[in-house]
Amino acid sequence: MSVMLRTALIIISALTLWYTARKIRKSQLQIEDSIFWLVFPAALVVLSIFPDIASWAADQLGVQSPVNFIFLAVIFILIVKAFSLSLRLSQMDTKIRTLTQEIAIRECLENEKKTKKPTE
Repeated sequence: MSVMLRTALIIISALTLWYTARKIRKSQLQIEDSIFWLVFPAALVVLSIFPDIASWAADQLGVQSPVNFIFLAVIFILIVKAFSLSLRLSQMDTKIRTLTQEIAIRECLENEKKTKKPTE
């Protein structure tokens, strides 16, 4: 792995860590999501500092070079993250639809009670 790539990984990872910490401080990022965005760049820093790990993993998986292994690993991890976010989004859509329907039913029942005049 070239020194230029290693330096770029460290700089980009440090910027990602800084940006994530900033968003956490401003309460714009939930802790569950921030764990991923803290661990992921930290792993890239470890791979940049110790490039033998990437070389070993590339050899074990039959990947041509450590750089290709890192790109492959990053793409795979981000695809998994995107899939998990899609699952969460689908669950939230279902919950929002259910809540909206419940609110509409309650409002309808309240309107019926208001319009109904008590007979004496």
